[in-house]
Amino acid sequence: MAITLDRSALQRVVAVINNKGGVGKTTLCANVGGILAAGGWRVLILDLDPQGNLGLDLGYHGTEQDDDGAGLSKALLFGETIAPVKAIRENLDVVPGGRLVNHIARSLGQQMGESGNTSAQTRLALATSLAPIALDYDIILLDCPPNTDVIQTLAVAAARYVLIPTKADTASLQGLTLTAERLEQVTDVNPDVDLLGVVVFGSGASSTNVRRGFADAVVAELGGEAAREMVFQNYIRHAEATAMAAREKRLLVHELDAKVKNAPKWYEALKAGEKVESPGPQSAGSVADSLFAVTQELIARLTQKEEDAAAAAETKADTYV
Repeated sequence: MAITLDRSALQRVVAVINNKGGVGKTTLCANVGGILAAGGWRVLILDLDPQGNLGLDLGYHGTEQDDDGAGLSKALLFGETIAPVKAIRENLDVVPGGRLVNHIARSLGQQMGESGNTSAQTRLALATSLAPIALDYDIILLDCPPNTDVIQTLAVAAARYVLIPTKADTASLQGLTLTAERLEQVTDVNPDVDLLGVVVFGSGASSTNVRRGFADAVVAELGGEAAREMVFQNYIRHAEATAMAAREKRLLVHELDAKVKNAPKWYEALKAGEKVESPGPQSAGSVADSLFAVTQELIARLTQKEEDAAAAAETKADTYV
């Protein structure tokens, strides 16, 4: 008996994934999600990582809102609807991750390896638990862990689109290739899953040739010049001082940038006899700008994909008239 799932509610689910760690998956989810929410989008982010680092970027780590992945694990293991934590930011809800997410991999891994309907139903566990609430949001981002086969499979089986953050180096390219192979493993239960693109993380303004060389490597690795279009034109800058300050202050990068820009000048504080305190690093501005640019390109790509799909469906319908 074939497994059927109504995917109409899952058309804006984006899995942010790379088989390699340290390439900006959580940074991308938290900050892109925060930017979209600030712009009025209804956003849900699922932290599927046992490390639970999304809570550090969004500032809820260690608070009563942080259940260490208990709710997510319970929903997937018992077939329940996922219950997000509301209003981490205005318009932004989350499903926390953490160490209890490990129960998902341990409990579902064996079932996923079986044949027939058992495997299919197990791979669709996240999609099934997410579908009832998906239409409450304009976009859903899945923050995926590296090197966790079961969780990654659940994510790409639930997603309509896949976004791959990566560094412009050989190790990250290998992770990208492994991620592409992951998509092939779910085509029987999610035949429409599509690659939204590859975005370079941790690059600098002067690294144009490095990014161009990386795009060439993607073409060579994935085959065909069409693969070049998979690489985002925009990229995410990274500054260690900005990353550390944002987490310390429990702010997203654009929030930190606003705090820096709106802070009194040091000479104004001195004149007023106040203690001079740094609101944050000046590099926050350039990192925030890069995240805004990537967010705009992501939405442009998503919109184009949807328009192309609608046009294809209309053409197909006309052929049967």
